[in-house]
Amino acid sequence: MSLEQQITVSVDSFYLGAQSEPTEHRYVFAYCVNITNNSNQQVQLLSRYWQITDGNGKQTEVRGDGVIGVQPQLQPGETYSYTSGAVLETPLGSMQGYYEMIDQAKQPFRTAIPMFRLAMPNILN
Repeated sequence: MSLEQQITVSVDSFYLGAQSEPTEHRYVFAYCVNITNNSNQQVQLLSRYWQITDGNGKQTEVRGDGVIGVQPQLQPGETYSYTSGAVLETPLGSMQGYYEMIDQAKQPFRTAIPMFRLAMPNILN
């Protein structure tokens, strides 16, 4: 199994109604990410890439160093968790992307972030 496959990413998303303004086409979401190192070596997250798609098909790309201002190192068996957010113009959308990481020999690799949905409650049947 490749190193990329030994780093697992799971995401839970939440609608933040108190911060949203539907009449202004502003829908705010939070998402909690868990990154687990299932390999036998230390890895470090260096940067992120997100593709955010709203309900109208409008796509936005976000790139940046680390996550929430840090470039965490994960020891074997360790999970790193963080919470961030996104603002959409529609009550429904999705996000996906990848993390640029390095192994303990400083060799770069990418770990995929599986697509997840951003949805206002009761928007889907």
